[in-house]
Amino acid sequence: MYPSAVIIHCSLTPRTGKCRQEAEKISRFFHRNDLINLRVNEQPNEKTLKGLQMSSLSQKIAAAFSILLLSVCLPGCGNSERTTNTDTAESTVTAETPTRTKNIIVMIGDGMGFNHYRAASLFLYGEPEGQPYTAFPLRIAMSTYPATGQYDPDTFWATFDAARQGATDSAAAATAMATGSKTYRYAVGVDAERRKLPNIVETAEASGRATGIVTSVQFSHATPAGFGAHNPTRKNYEEIARDLLTKSGLEVLMGSGHPWYDDSGQLRETPNSYSFIGGESTWDALLQGDMGNDCDKDGIIDPWTLIEEREAFRKLADGATPKRVLGIARVARTLQQKRGEAGEVSDKAFAQPFITSVPTLAEMSRGALNVLDNDPDGFFLMIEGGAIDWASHANQTDRMIEEQVDFDRAVASVIKWVETHSSWQDTLLIVTADHECGFLNGAGPSTQWNPLVSKGILHQPSVQWHSTGHTNALVPLFAKGAGTQLLREEVRPRPDPVRGPYLDNTSVGNVVMTLLAPKRH
Repeated sequence: MYPSAVIIHCSLTPRTGKCRQEAEKISRFFHRNDLINLRVNEQPNEKTLKGLQMSSLSQKIAAAFSILLLSVCLPGCGNSERTTNTDTAESTVTAETPTRTKNIIVMIGDGMGFNHYRAASLFLYGEPEGQPYTAFPLRIAMSTYPATGQYDPDTFWATFDAARQGATDSAAAATAMATGSKTYRYAVGVDAERRKLPNIVETAEASGRATGIVTSVQFSHATPAGFGAHNPTRKNYEEIARDLLTKSGLEVLMGSGHPWYDDSGQLRETPNSYSFIGGESTWDALLQGDMGNDCDKDGIIDPWTLIEEREAFRKLADGATPKRVLGIARVARTLQQKRGEAGEVSDKAFAQPFITSVPTLAEMSRGALNVLDNDPDGFFLMIEGGAIDWASHANQTDRMIEEQVDFDRAVASVIKWVETHSSWQDTLLIVTADHECGFLNGAGPSTQWNPLVSKGILHQPSVQWHSTGHTNALVPLFAKGAGTQLLREEVRPRPDPVRGPYLDNTSVGNVVMTLLAPKRH
């Protein structure tokens, strides 16, 4: 959840000493003293200065310095307007639509609307489009309604309360993205008649690829379940967990839900619920190394290798790996969002100490990638920042920003993996959301669409929540890599008057399954 580095680029001026002081201040803010990296340049990077509005020396530092957080250089300042665009250039990726993409990674910020990622960007960068994925070739909006709903662009923006009507839930939304088919709320991998729908994980396995699911909440929760299981209701956690562990061909499965640890990562005297990991007998079998199935159809049972400690997640990112890994972080419901006693939530993100014994989503993602890329045929991986939604249901601006930052860091780690160990010609990365949660807008009159207002770097922007539930708002989708053009071709004929061109969440499933088509011999 912390930035892995704070890099401050300074011009050659007498204020270089002050520059280090500012770095130390930011390092202390994140409760870390090992983050500082001071670089002296002849000229500051003007791109990273644009949009930073500051008043004191610590805020006016943008006049001479550019602050780069999360060890990721800003791709340039984004447009603060609501509209999105669909650049036709594919950057370094060939414009020709591939017949088969080797690796496909779908990253889902659960509950993440446009204002969620922009709030986190304002907090870290001082401008609304600072994350690296906001510079992807495809930047577009996406509708999320369930089988019984619809999205009408004119009606949605005509009345402020229309956003609250006809919203989906994470199970139906995940099923739509994983199968290309709409279904009813609470449904996991089944249609309106409760018939099983083929999903992306199964399609990838049939093509000979490895598959994985990673989440910051319980692995049997709605979004991960929608990609790898089939059940008439998301509430059947124990059944869903057993399906993922004993019926799927997954090589990687990671999340929270440890029965012996509480929400703050403390060992319990007695276990809590075993439901999220498939029941007590399932847990016992996992501890003994006896749980698994024939995931690669070679006639030999492939048991899960269980990892729990943070160091084990970190070590998984390099070197040799087990064939099959189940990672259960030593925490109950979420990696960080539920930490602390009730009422301890602060009005300032990163003010409360973090649990240091659990992995970050980025650490889990790096480990998953190292396991999956052992397969020469490629892989499919879904990574979920699940607790953005949990914080939004509770209208916790500070925890929402923390969870969004954790998700953004995971995206940055995946981008680095693609550019270091693969290529954009072989890999497609999609960053999106399952739905918007909390009806998040800028502060102001309750019936107007108000923009977020920055209060400066490391200060929470002015926001206002208008719901504790999901909305039917369009969500952002960013994509880069082999196959991006197929997503662009899914754009709906009538654009949204505010967000511009948009596609539907079923397009994700349909396009990904097309790209996962088995190799032709």
